[in-house]
Amino acid sequence: MKNWLLNNKPGAQPLGFGGYFTRGLVLFFMLLFLYQLWIFLHICWWIKFNPSSSAFMVDRLEIIQEKKPDAELKYQWVDYSRISNNLKRAVVASEDAKFVDHEGFDWEGIEKAYAKNLKKGKIVAGGSTISQQLAKNLFLSTKRTPWRKGEEALITVMLENVLSKRRILEIYLNVIEWGNGVFGAEAASRHYYKTSAANLSSAQAAKLAAMIPNPRYYDAHKSTSYLNRRTATIQARMRYSEVP
Repeated sequence: MKNWLLNNKPGAQPLGFGGYFTRGLVLFFMLLFLYQLWIFLHICWWIKFNPSSSAFMVDRLEIIQEKKPDAELKYQWVDYSRISNNLKRAVVASEDAKFVDHEGFDWEGIEKAYAKNLKKGKIVAGGSTISQQLAKNLFLSTKRTPWRKGEEALITVMLENVLSKRRILEIYLNVIEWGNGVFGAEAASRHYYKTSAANLSSAQAAKLAAMIPNPRYYDAHKSTSYLNRRTATIQARMRYSEVP
């Protein structure tokens, strides 16, 4: 393969456009395969070991440090058993009501979001599941690219087939952004309520869940009328949430 790529075989003719194109295409797919393998091995590692960071964390830290070079993220891992069931139920109620039942994608939710966005003429709703959001947070940058949705879907399939639902939710609750430089349930609980993730009340958990779609905005605007209404809605739905 190496000799073919470098055109070093005995008697090889000089490469034309077709030869360079074919080799470039093969090299591209080889690198793409290695990148997917790198992602897959990371996910396998996370069956037993916890992620220390995520792509979103790296991006946010770089942005924050542009203004304050010595800044650090607020982040502390906490095990699933030390996260309040209130928060687990609130997040599932808010972000992915069918979390325990689907295999990574909520096709009905995606269809409804598409119809709503089409009606409004702009993106006002998303159909991403918790697994899809975790895929973005762990591996993808905040930049929108043509291939991002495809990569997100592939990573979501890997997550769903390698990790349990409990593990997916545990990692999700520990790595998502909850404010300016605030990541994970423990840091969010201490940042907003001066308590641990294990001690969150129903109302506190519902409000944290309501903040997920726009955490930095709600970090600076903690009591908007929409946030309060959304919090009440989530709190009412929490009792129906099924968590792993």
